[in-house]
Amino acid sequence: MQNMIPNRKEKGFTLIELVMVIVILGILAAFALPRFADFGTEAQAASMEALGGAMKSASGIAHARQLANGESGTDSVTLEGETITMVAGYPTADSSGILAAAQVDATASGTPGGDYEYSGDAAAAGTTMTLIPKDFSGSNCEVEYTAGDPDPNGDSTTDDATSSDVTVTTSGC
Repeated sequence: MQNMIPNRKEKGFTLIELVMVIVILGILAAFALPRFADFGTEAQAASMEALGGAMKSASGIAHARQLANGESGTDSVTLEGETITMVAGYPTADSSGILAAAQVDATASGTPGGDYEYSGDAAAAGTTMTLIPKDFSGSNCEVEYTAGDPDPNGDSTTDDATSSDVTVTTSGC
């Protein structure tokens, strides 16, 4: 009597099971997609933070090299075969100074090429250079490098000398 009911061997999934899996995946994707869609701004902010860190490190390394060589505050130093122009013991705020020391691929604003655009290219003490991401049209996404100044008060003394400074702003990236 047992053999009267044939054994069914079920293999695979039913159509209803497959549809339910697709619906569940669709619902999960609808909730997960907005969380992953906006990584561009975080990546740009991280890029600017990394640029600021590279410029701080390069400035410190160039300063240390100049001190180790026993040179004056305006003598150029050589790092990895690259001549770095210096002012007040730190790299100048120009393409021959901090950009060369940090090996930053940047071009002047409006010039093709590079990963960043810069403005304020000057070799004088205390000058500031600003870098933004290439083709960025917003605001508050920048790195500012200010060269050292041996006499910021203009009183002909060096007791008020300042080192270089790097400021990173990422609130608008």
